[in-house]
Amino acid sequence: MNTDQIILLGIILLPVRALLVALILLLAWPFAAISTACCPEKLTHPISGWRRKITQPALKFLGRAMFFSMGFTVTVKGKIASPSEAPIFVVAPHSTFFDGIACVVAGLPSLVSRNENAQTPLVGRLLRAVQPVLVSRVDPDSRKNTINEIRKRATSGGEWPQILVFPEGTCTNRSCLITFKPGAFIPGVPVQPILLRYPNKLDTVTWTWQGYTFLQLCVLTFCQLFTKVEVEFMPVQAPSDEEKNDPVLFASRVRNLMAEALEIPVTDHTYEDCRLMISAGQLTLPMEAGLVEFTKISRKLKLDWDGIRKHLDEYASIASSSKGGRIGIEEFAEYLKLPVSDVLRQLFALFDRNNDGSIDFREYVIGLAVLCNPANTEEIIQVAFKLFDVDEDGYITEQEFCTIMQASLGVPDLDVSGLFREIAQGDSVSYEEFKSFALKHPEYAKIFTTYLDLQTCHVFSLPDEVQKARSVASNKVSPENHEEGTSDKKVD
Repeated sequence: MNTDQIILLGIILLPVRALLVALILLLAWPFAAISTACCPEKLTHPISGWRRKITQPALKFLGRAMFFSMGFTVTVKGKIASPSEAPIFVVAPHSTFFDGIACVVAGLPSLVSRNENAQTPLVGRLLRAVQPVLVSRVDPDSRKNTINEIRKRATSGGEWPQILVFPEGTCTNRSCLITFKPGAFIPGVPVQPILLRYPNKLDTVTWTWQGYTFLQLCVLTFCQLFTKVEVEFMPVQAPSDEEKNDPVLFASRVRNLMAEALEIPVTDHTYEDCRLMISAGQLTLPMEAGLVEFTKISRKLKLDWDGIRKHLDEYASIASSSKGGRIGIEEFAEYLKLPVSDVLRQLFALFDRNNDGSIDFREYVIGLAVLCNPANTEEIIQVAFKLFDVDEDGYITEQEFCTIMQASLGVPDLDVSGLFREIAQGDSVSYEEFKSFALKHPEYAKIFTTYLDLQTCHVFSLPDEVQKARSVASNKVSPENHEEGTSDKKVD
């Protein structure tokens, strides 16, 4: 379809379809109002009796009519499970607000939705008519309450409507299935997977973090002669005893089955990765810089969302001047206020896990957690402080700091006055100032202890009698003192 045809169809179809959708919504509102009259916003009992018998068939018909008026042609495959067979539907991939068509085809099951949506004029009343499980962002116990509500309804023996969940938790571009959230699988009841496909030459429905807005997608879709969508109901999946005790395992198995049927891969990225993508964009980084496989990294490295988000701010401050949002050796050296040296290259290599000459955000997070933080213990910081405190007066002067850093990095004329001023609050650095800086900047922990490692290797390479002599010597560490001490022992 060329541009002229789209414009011509848009002139005719767009206003007609917009009017039809508005009319159907207005017609549906009285039925939704009757269904929810005198009912609290958060239901404690299911809607039943004459109100449900009258309103539900009407709302199902109007729901199908609305999507038909938008130009959707729906192909349904498979058999819908009864509430006793599968209390929960899980739908994937979730890529657009048009995915609500799965709810209509499935017979208007309950949805999990934000509490704010139920308070929206017109649409909020229609949402309440399907008896949703409402989630509050301001209630700290909301997650626990939501899981308890899903469990209560799923185990009610058909008293409540079935529940429809989009387990990915966010919209994607349908190229893969991201990690499923475990909420729908925690009750340990059978679930029926529902697959969504949009086999159209022109994609006018995908609604992700980057791309068309809600209004633009509505206009583009309404201008199409028709938009095809396939809704496939897969066989019911019952959890094993092991999966009942491990909802993550159950979710993973169901996701793999759905991905296999869709012939697309799975990925360990999650909704939190999408949040990091948005944060990366706000920090003027490429949005894909925020993709770190959050769930896998947070579980293995014991990092929470706030910790990784803080690392993203640090990463952005280093990578903001580079192209492509990656850190090269020059940006790394500039951030540390140090010249490019062999020691710095070794530190950079510890972060650059794939040896491509640059560090992405994922490598940066892993590098900090795995390589730097373990070296940043209280004991190591104390030893490093003694390393710099040559005269053992409890303070590090700029001259002492410069001497050790020059020896550590192998750069005799190194100027570290800028770095020293960043650590010191006056003319010298106390232990508390040194410790605070080392904990806040774990990158330096490796540099601060590099010289100590070199000196340790040097001592163990000496004859036994020299090692014993050194073991009773002062714990001061200075290049000049070490050379003098070694020379004196040899003379003896």
